[in-house]
Amino acid sequence: MRKLFFCTLFCVGVLSAMAQTASEPKGKAIINVFGNFHTGFGAENDDRGFSMDRSYFGYQYTMDGGLSFKAVMDVGKSGDVDDLQRIAYIKNAQVSWTRDRLTLHGGLISTTSFKVQEDFWGYRYMKMVLQDYYKFASSADLGLSVAYKFADWVSGDAIVVNGNGYKKLQVNDGLLYGMGWTFKPVDGFTLRLYGSWNEADKAGEDIYVYAAFAGYKNDYFSLGVEYNLMQNTNNVADADLAGVSLYTTVKLSKMVSAFARYDNLWSNDDWNIAKDESTYLAGVEIRPCKYVKISPNFRYYDLKSDLLKDKYYLYISCFFGF
Repeated sequence: MRKLFFCTLFCVGVLSAMAQTASEPKGKAIINVFGNFHTGFGAENDDRGFSMDRSYFGYQYTMDGGLSFKAVMDVGKSGDVDDLQRIAYIKNAQVSWTRDRLTLHGGLISTTSFKVQEDFWGYRYMKMVLQDYYKFASSADLGLSVAYKFADWVSGDAIVVNGNGYKKLQVNDGLLYGMGWTFKPVDGFTLRLYGSWNEADKAGEDIYVYAAFAGYKNDYFSLGVEYNLMQNTNNVADADLAGVSLYTTVKLSKMVSAFARYDNLWSNDDWNIAKDESTYLAGVEIRPCKYVKISPNFRYYDLKSDLLKDKYYLYISCFFGF
């Protein structure tokens, strides 16, 4: 995997050098670092310390003619190794082409499942959006996508990828097909509808994911709500998961914003009761400069199983990047 990453960077460099005489291409580094200090209360009183959640390192290069390249390495925690260790993955190794209203992506690309919600939420370094957090979909995968802007207020997109995400680049186990529509009928309002079909291997059922999002944002506040449904979770028939997420932000000053979020995850017939939960997140974000964000925030996990105790945490989440 590392060889593929560095080969991608090398190819970008070669192509860039070839284009110097005919155009003025632009490149930029990608560095995002997510960390926090957290402490639990009650049953989680012993869970405290500093954590480096995730880091992204990469490079993006844009050329004339609408052609661009991006390669990004994702370094983060994994349940497969000790918590002191980190595993590196190639998250993006993609080629993109844009012409007028049409955009094409190929390679190890960013998916379209929840990108609109993630951009609207705006606090990825604190907590992923519901689809990403509960593994309804992956943020990147190997395949192709196309998007077309039919008018200033409506655009459509379609994607075909392997379906297991960028951490498990399987082949010959079926494909994932997705389609979405984004509507912006008035200034500040966004409506997003999305559906996907993930083919199963011979041992299980196909997985279907449906999502709907509506949000309004202006210079002073934002409010968004989304509903997500996954049928045949883990390729098990009738193992359905559903989730609702509601989030809002209020701008208090040029450097400070307050935010709150509520998530509710449930399963049909309580088959996932050990992981079903409602979560509450609230805090403030302080931006001392363009490249740094600091957020004291409180989190409450209301676990639906009677055998488990609810969880309370205080976090100081931090972001550095450009």
